Parts: sequence; C-alpha cells; structure tokens
Amino acid sequence: MSRVAKNPVVIPAKVEVALTASSIDVSGPLGKVSHFLTSDVTISREGDSLQVAAANDSQQSRAMSGTMRALLANMVHGVSQGFSRKLNLVGVGYKAQAQGAALNLDLGYSHPISHKMPAGITVETPTQTEIVIKGVDKQVVGQVAAQIRAYRKPEPYKGKGVRYSDEVVIIKETKKK
Repeated sequence: MSRVAKNPVVIPAKVEVALTASSIDVSGPLGKVSHFLTSDVTISREGDSLQVAAANDSQQSRAMSGTMRALLANMVHGVSQGFSRKLNLVGVGYKAQAQGAALNLDLGYSHPISHKMPAGITVETPTQTEIVIKGVDKQVVGQVAAQIRAYRKPEPYKGKGVRYSDEVVIIKETKKK
C-alpha cells in the first residue's frame, strides 16, 4: 500500500463531502469540485476524515490509492483555502491588465494578447508586471499559469519573459570575440 494513502484526509468544518459509487463531490466556502472514482480505490468516511485504500493487491490499485488520496487532499484544500499562482513579467514595456474574465498582455509582440480565463478562475494584477491566478482546482490554476507563461518564456541571455514568482532563470554568458 502507498505510504501517502495511509494518512487520512481531514475534512474542515465548513467543507461538505458527498460520496457516491462513481464520483466524489467536495463543496466549501470557495466553490465546488468533483472527481470520478476508479474501481481500483475504495474511499470510506470515518467521522471528519476520509480514508483511501487499495481495492485489491495489484500494483495499479496500490499506486492509484496514493494518487487518489493526494487528489482528495487538494480538493479539500481548494474549496476551503484555494490555490494561487503568481507570475512576474520581466522586460521593458511588458505589462498585464485584468479585465473581467480576460487578461490583456503586452509582451513585445506587434499585437496585444487577450487570454480568456476558464470558469472558476479569477485573475488579478496588483501591478502592471505581476499576475495572480486564483481558483479552487489546483490542476486548472497550474494549467492557466503555464499557458500564460508559454506566450513568452524567459530567455537565457537577458532573462526577459513571463516567469513564475519562484522561478530562477540562469543567465548565460554572451559570446565574446
């Protein structure tokens, strides 16, 4: 059995969990998230915690028990506290502006870029060079951040581009004659 799956997922007071045979729905103060269950994993509710166990002794079942436990923990954390990802724009003239469900970017191209946010994702721009993406689903928040970063990845000679706030870009030495 997975070592991760041995730990129970503690459910906070404001979070409600609805467990059916084929899916699990977690709702809280920030929103609602649902996920389909596989037949390799059994989930049982014990008081204010969820316990994940492998359905049989196959390697697939043991591996999925740890994965499902991590997904459940992320679902509970997402609806109670939420997830956020911060991006920084580095470069002269690079700026971002949030307008409703869209993010307008000027990244040195001849045209502005307008990135539409999926449902459940909010975007804020505290300054023109900072972007904060928030949501209840960790996977969607990370995917949107990766899509925005892909418009202009950090280049290795000057470090210009869109980067995560905790990303370290190693600057290469320029060619010398």
